[in-house]
Amino acid sequence: MPDTVTGAVDPTAAYTEGFLLEDPPLRAARARAEEVGIVPVAPGTGSILRFLAASVAARTVVEIGTGTGVSGTWLLRGMRPDGTLTTIDVEAEHLRLARRTYADAGMAPNRSRLITGRALDVLPRLTDSAYDLVFCDGDQREATDYFNQALRLLRAGGIVVFTGALAGGRVADPDARDAETTAARELVTAVRDDSRLTPMLLTTGNGGLLVAVVAKSSPVG
Repeated sequence: MPDTVTGAVDPTAAYTEGFLLEDPPLRAARARAEEVGIVPVAPGTGSILRFLAASVAARTVVEIGTGTGVSGTWLLRGMRPDGTLTTIDVEAEHLRLARRTYADAGMAPNRSRLITGRALDVLPRLTDSAYDLVFCDGDQREATDYFNQALRLLRAGGIVVFTGALAGGRVADPDARDAETTAARELVTAVRDDSRLTPMLLTTGNGGLLVAVVAKSSPVG
C-alpha cells in the first residue's frame, strides 16, 4: 500500500494488510462502497477492530459511520454471539446496504441497531457507561466531540477507536493547518493527555488508528 506522505509502496505494510483475507460478504460490501463513493476501513483495520472487540468480549458496541457495513461486520465477528452493534449514519441508503451486508455475513437481524441521523444528535440519547467499545469513523472535524461522547458511553475497561487519526499523514507536517488536520491533532493530544486512558497511535489503514482503553479503576462519565 502507498505511504501517505511519499506515495511509495511499503511492501511490509501491504503484506500485513493482506494477512487476513476478506470473504465474499466483505468483498461484496467493499465493492458496493466503491459504487456509492465510500472509503471503507482497510482489511488490516478491520482485523484490529475484530481483535479489540474479542479482547473485551464486547456485547455492546457503538459505531459512528456505518458505510456499507464493512467495519460493522468485522466488529460483529469479534463480539459475543449475543452482542448488539449500534451503528449511526446520516445516509439511509448506507444503512440499507449495511443491513444487506450483515445478512450476507450470516448475522441475525437483532444483532444490529441501525440509526439514521447525525452522530452528535444521536449519541447523547445513548446510555451512560453502557458500552464496551466505541468506533469512530465519521466527520474528522467532529472527532473531539465524538471523543467526549465516547468517554461518557464507555464502561470502565472499555475501548475507544478512531480511524483517520493521522489525517493521511498530514498530522506530522507542521505546515498542514487545514481544519481536518487541526482537528486530528487536537484529538490525538486530548487522548494522549487524558490520565484516565491508556492510548496508542498506529499507522494502520486509512490514515492511522488511534486506540485508548479506559482505566478500570477510574470510570469516566
